[in-house]
Amino acid sequence: MQQAQDFQDESEAIHALLSPLSDEDYAKPTLFKGWTIDEVLRHLHVWNIAADLALSDAEAFRAFLGQMAAGIRGGRLPDFEKVYLDGLSGTALRDSWITQVRAMTPRFAAADPKARVPWVGPEMSVLSSITARLMESWAHAQAVYDALGVERVDADRIGNIVRLGVNTYGWTFKNRKEEPPGPMPRLRLTAPSGAFWEYGDSDDLIEGSASEFCQVVTQCRNIGDTALSVYGPVATRWMAIAQCFAGPPQDPPPPGARHRA
Repeated sequence: MQQAQDFQDESEAIHALLSPLSDEDYAKPTLFKGWTIDEVLRHLHVWNIAADLALSDAEAFRAFLGQMAAGIRGGRLPDFEKVYLDGLSGTALRDSWITQVRAMTPRFAAADPKARVPWVGPEMSVLSSITARLMESWAHAQAVYDALGVERVDADRIGNIVRLGVNTYGWTFKNRKEEPPGPMPRLRLTAPSGAFWEYGDSDDLIEGSASEFCQVVTQCRNIGDTALSVYGPVATRWMAIAQCFAGPPQDPPPPGARHRA
């Protein structure tokens, strides 16, 4: 599965970003809910472990869910994740996270992409599971890039996230108990390599950077903070609420709330 290698490659890019940091740097807050870099990385690490468990040991994964449910009752998810990892932080956390990534990648690469695995909500395919790990890693890392003032250089593996955005068009509305107001708008996106990616054939149109489209559908940026061109009422409504990740409806950050330092 190419998506497994894409997940590792994205994680290696994040590892390169983190490598120069000292232990003290991981206490730096980000613009994602005020989470520190430690909290962002713990979140990725814990849910990578969970996805790996779901692939190899469904009963152990269900036990993890029970532990999580008890751990977050009346508290914050980052607090549970810190306890789950025995307070792991800083460079030791970074090393443990990337070791887990490198161990789980070949297991996903060798698995049947159509096999079903359990998750927090409905079960999903192995392919969807590792693609979700890629998406979440990319999305949460944006807060770290921003906090460190580093301009991100993407690769064409973000095409996986673009496709998630496309595939969750209808779900974005249904998750809010709305009917999609029309066919999915046409997309004309420029990939990091300079290639053009096109989807749909509606009169409504969204045009511009594939990276910025990914930032909007993962809710790392408000549409108003991008240079994407949006034409038509359906495209305008979608970009105002786009959500390619599972869970209850979430609103994008207000204009100006998420940005590079």
